[in-house]
Amino acid sequence: MDNKATKGSAEQSTNKRPRKLSEYGKQLEEKQKVKHMYGLRERQFKRFFDIANKSAEGMPGENLLSLLERRLDNTVYRLKLANTRAQARQIVVHGHVYVNGKKVHSPSFFVKVNDEISLAPSVLDKAVFVEQVVDKRLNIGIKVPDWLELNKKDRKGRVLRNPVRSDVQTPIEEHLIVELYSK
Repeated sequence: MDNKATKGSAEQSTNKRPRKLSEYGKQLEEKQKVKHMYGLRERQFKRFFDIANKSAEGMPGENLLSLLERRLDNTVYRLKLANTRAQARQIVVHGHVYVNGKKVHSPSFFVKVNDEISLAPSVLDKAVFVEQVVDKRLNIGIKVPDWLELNKKDRKGRVLRNPVRSDVQTPIEEHLIVELYSK
């Protein structure tokens, strides 16, 4: 008799509808999505939010997205010099990226207007890497954002202006992140 009662309760628990997310749950989910998308840890993400929130001009959510887009690892990814943000981060950490002719090892380095991003000459000598990673992605029909300019032949890019909200095509509800941190 105990088996039937146990079996019946188990069946009932599997037929439950998914719970509706609370407002806090939606905010947290949005923050986690953006944090994972850009490959950041919680402390880094909070630091970027604090910088965006203290900025005198613009909305905090839009400032946050602009800051995240201006990170060097993301810029390398957007310039199609890497297949993923994680790969772009690794390329930067290993010293394979130059900004204005100087080697940069920090993925969180902020690019500025008129900065030139290029791959190190030693990387361009590695035919397999260039063929499998860089050229493969350069030849895909992915469009480089308007705030960047890509020179495919030299495998270089230039920052034309700071990114704005419309440059981020991913559906992100940044107002939820602002609400979460405003509590």
